[in-house]
Amino acid sequence: MSVVQQRAHSVETRSHMGGLFGLSWSHFLNDGSANYLPGILPAVLISLHEPVRMAGVLMAALLIGQALQPLMGFIADRLGGRALIMLGLLGSTAGGALLGTTHYLWVFIGLLLLIGLGNAMFHPQALAAVRSRATQRQGLMLSLFLIGGELGRGVWPTATSFVVVHYGLPSLWMFVFPALITIPFIPKWAPRLPAKRATGNRIHWASHLRPLAMLVGFGSIRSLITYGLVTFIPIMWHLEGGSLVAGASIITTLLAVGVIGNLGGGHLVDRMGRRPVLLLSAILTSVLIPGVIYARGPWLWVIAGLLGISVFLSASTTILIGQDIFPENRSMGSGIALGLTNGIGAMLVLLIGFWVNNTNILTVFWIFAAAGLLSISFLFGFSKELIGHMRA
Repeated sequence: MSVVQQRAHSVETRSHMGGLFGLSWSHFLNDGSANYLPGILPAVLISLHEPVRMAGVLMAALLIGQALQPLMGFIADRLGGRALIMLGLLGSTAGGALLGTTHYLWVFIGLLLLIGLGNAMFHPQALAAVRSRATQRQGLMLSLFLIGGELGRGVWPTATSFVVVHYGLPSLWMFVFPALITIPFIPKWAPRLPAKRATGNRIHWASHLRPLAMLVGFGSIRSLITYGLVTFIPIMWHLEGGSLVAGASIITTLLAVGVIGNLGGGHLVDRMGRRPVLLLSAILTSVLIPGVIYARGPWLWVIAGLLGISVFLSASTTILIGQDIFPENRSMGSGIALGLTNGIGAMLVLLIGFWVNNTNILTVFWIFAAAGLLSISFLFGFSKELIGHMRA
């Protein structure tokens, strides 16, 4: 390679990495706005004069919009470009900023649905943009993008709880400004994706049904566990007399330290293959969940961090599997792996929320542990070609 070619390759590499980190920052803002509710949930229930069982209803309203991600992925592939990334980020952050302005339950739920819609718009096109940039080591590159989202989901619950404790719920409006500054830079970071014609590659549903069912089964249980933990850990902490910020910090620890699992999972998949990573994630998660019930003092935060690592080991792998199931529409495959499964997981949290009360809240954590073991059964329904890849 000549000196000129080396310089050109170096410039191109820096451009790709700059765009990747820019998209990861956008992911940080989007997922922060779309997922900080658990950190302030005890305060919200008090403000709205609602019982503990409404926690599941509010979380379901926030998350159910993610079930629209397959549809948004289909639309994203047809439209091309990157407009949905910008519109999605705007919807998520605007809805999140307005949550503290109302004391009416129906308005609050409407804002949660707006956040969910924005979140559904953002992810499929952003994930497709990241994969189009990642020409090598796609598992690791996708993990770097996902880290932004996990850090957002981790940092924002504690940040918003701190602001709410000191300035009240209406002060949440200030969190919209970073997104307003960021959105104009997205066209520079995200490649313009080509639009696919409506008469393009037809989706072969019949051949996809079995792997699709396995992916939805495994991913839905993973989402149930993730959203169940972030919903009910702060409630459990509050019922035991803990402060709002301390309860939110447990969630921050789980999600922020979980970045290690996200990054490590992508690295391990590139070296070991997909099935061992998914199996390790499911087993470790089920083993660690009971520790949340019994750990006290600093050990609770240690267990939360380890639990976050184990949960998010499987994050990038399930998305890659979704994209490989639907090679004719990878945005929709991403939407199913990330959005549809999150929507189903949210509905399962809703059902559990109707049942939970002040006296039986600890039982839900044993349900999550059993669900983690159940998810292992879905791994044996994938074909070797789909789940046995040594490189994603």
